[in-house]
Amino acid sequence: MIERLWAKLGKSSLQPTDSVASENVPEHVAIIMDGNGRWAKDRGLPRMAGHHSGMKAVKRITIAADRLGVKYLTLYAFSTENWKRPKAEVDFLMKLPQQFLEIELEDLIANNVQVRMMGHKEDLPSFTISAVEEAIVKTANNTGLVLNFALNYGSRKEMLEAVKNIATEVQQGQLSIDEIDDKVMSDRLLTSGLPDPDLLIRTSGELRLSNFMMWQLAYSELWFTDVYWPEFTEAHFQEAILEYQRRARRYGGL
Repeated sequence: MIERLWAKLGKSSLQPTDSVASENVPEHVAIIMDGNGRWAKDRGLPRMAGHHSGMKAVKRITIAADRLGVKYLTLYAFSTENWKRPKAEVDFLMKLPQQFLEIELEDLIANNVQVRMMGHKEDLPSFTISAVEEAIVKTANNTGLVLNFALNYGSRKEMLEAVKNIATEVQQGQLSIDEIDDKVMSDRLLTSGLPDPDLLIRTSGELRLSNFMMWQLAYSELWFTDVYWPEFTEAHFQEAILEYQRRARRYGGL
């Protein structure tokens, strides 16, 4: 109970002597950024205030990931199911990428960060797409941390579209059934060209994947915290990395 309360207050259980080993940092970290609304509610604030504070956490954790040597950071920004939320909240969420990139793009460029996006663009507002695509173009030649936003992303839709593409290729004689394997499937997902996540972090105490990268997370290490996303700090991120480094990844072997 004390540990859960400590986490709710945004505290980390890290000790001063704890440090991340440089030789076993996860190459790809994925984060389900959850708890913005509840963070705001606990403080008597509107949900939009929570989303705005969550935007600040994105910068914090991007800096932390880069400093610790993570090569790919994928952030679940908006799911295909989030359209079910009230229109005012959805409209606000659609403006956040534009606001974030207007403020942070120059710093991202200066720090050699490459911006990417995975998701279904056809349903997104033009101003959201324009802001993200501008960032993608301006950071395309950067060779540092890859900051990948999952925006209007849903894993089931992603996999269904991949299966349909494979079926079409088989029908057209471009691919035989015997050639279909893990790589063929992976190459047709929205994460094509990215390694599977080594570590998944989910904030706010929820213990589920919520339709996020279900193919890619097959052998990822999972780390959950009660801390809401707006109060998630570098210390919490470091704590997740340290836990990852304590685990043995056997991939079904001994």
